[in-house]
Amino acid sequence: MATALRSKSFERNLLFSIGGIFLLFAICFSVYQYQREKDYKIDILHARLQMYNYEMVQTLGEDSLTNGRLFHDYVARHSMEGLRVSIIDKSGRVLLDSYEPQVESLGNHLQRKEIQQALRDSNGYDIKRLSQSTHETYFYSATRFGNVIVRAAVPYSAELTRSLQADDVYVFYTIALTLLVGVVLYYISHTIIVLYWKLRHSEEEKVRIKRQLTQNAAHELKTPAASIHAYLESILDNPDMPEDKKKHFLERCYAQSERMSKLLQDMSALTKLDEMDDRQSRENYHLVNVLHIIQNALDDTALQLHEKGITPSLQVPQHIEVNGDASLLYSIFRNLIDNAIAYATGASRLDIVCKETESEGRHFYEFLVSDNGPGVEPQHLDHIFERFYRIDKGRSRKLGGTGLGLAIVKNAVAAHGGTTTAKLTPGGGLTIHFTLARF
Repeated sequence: MATALRSKSFERNLLFSIGGIFLLFAICFSVYQYQREKDYKIDILHARLQMYNYEMVQTLGEDSLTNGRLFHDYVARHSMEGLRVSIIDKSGRVLLDSYEPQVESLGNHLQRKEIQQALRDSNGYDIKRLSQSTHETYFYSATRFGNVIVRAAVPYSAELTRSLQADDVYVFYTIALTLLVGVVLYYISHTIIVLYWKLRHSEEEKVRIKRQLTQNAAHELKTPAASIHAYLESILDNPDMPEDKKKHFLERCYAQSERMSKLLQDMSALTKLDEMDDRQSRENYHLVNVLHIIQNALDDTALQLHEKGITPSLQVPQHIEVNGDASLLYSIFRNLIDNAIAYATGASRLDIVCKETESEGRHFYEFLVSDNGPGVEPQHLDHIFERFYRIDKGRSRKLGGTGLGLAIVKNAVAAHGGTTTAKLTPGGGLTIHFTLARF
């Protein structure tokens, strides 16, 4: 419950942090784009009025700009709705104006923004300034030609205001895009959180398994160590102990030491498998005849198989070669045979079957090692390859097992590019299914 709450809180904080940064960026970008589009439309209007100014000069000529009759005739012939045109000299004095015949009353325009820009940069404009003569708001565009300035102005009406604003479509598009990216951002952040918690849980699981393995190993070693200590203590405390009893105690000590030795060997083998680097280990692999490996494992366990009344059966091709490590391949089959000897109580048959298969363009040898013993309960099938896993607590100790045999099988198979599973043998028993990469 606490982990779930931490996960939700972390996800919420991450989403708000990333989302806040993105939203701030989206707002700044939108404002910038909005202003940029508005400036673009203003530039278009300014360019249109500049074009009018240039056309007037080209038609009348610079020398005739101050001719009142020619000026008013041109404005009348080329009128635009609300258009006002003025001719102003470099000192700011209005020489001619299309609205006001009495130009003396207009005052000096030298300090007007558009006039200052025109004197400095040849052209300039001013937005939404109130005219002192008409008391209307205008958009002014001025162009300097030699010693005079031609200024065109249009009323800053509601219609012009709308035309100079950014399109609502752009605003809606920006909002829609922001929402879409927000949804994508949510799913991306959610995915990141899921991957983060999976990785964290994986690391925590590794720590838990490592701690559990240490505890299990200590527990497994403690039992034979305590037995050896008790037997030797009895012998030392009773110097007059009968020889046959002393011999029995020493034999028990030897058996427990053998069990400890086997446990340490299995733990060492698993540690080696865990630390193996795939690339480096495969460089040391060579072609191994698997049939010979199986026969050697059966020869080494022939006496134990005979004592248990188990008859081995091989259905294996004559030529089975894999690129691998001979000792690891031997440990696979030896541990499977030992597992059948130890736990397949009442079994009379041990079958080893092999056939060649292909998956995703790769060739594998598929093995089935099955017995007709009592098998295991279905709920244990997914766990029997875990280290120190016991179907019955104390079962491994009573039968001499370490609880690591099938874990070694799984890891050794994985080191050869294969997978391992367990299933129940039809009619009773346990079947171990695994694959080995051919080359």
